[in-house]
Amino acid sequence: MDVPLWLALLVVGFLGIRLIRSPWWLVAVLLLGGYLLADSLLSPVIDTAVK
Repeated sequence: MDVPLWLALLVVGFLGIRLIRSPWWLVAVLLLGGYLLADSLLSPVIDTAVK
C-alpha cells in the first residue's frame, strides 16, 4: 500500500494535535523539519538507521 507523503504528514499532524494535545505550531515545525531532513543529504544515513 503506497501512501502519499502529504497524507501521512496530515494524519500524523492531526493525531499529534488531538491525542497528545501539543500546540499546533510545534507539530507543524516538527513535521516540516522532518520533511526537509528527509529530502536532504542525510537521507541515506537516516534510511539505514531506520532499517
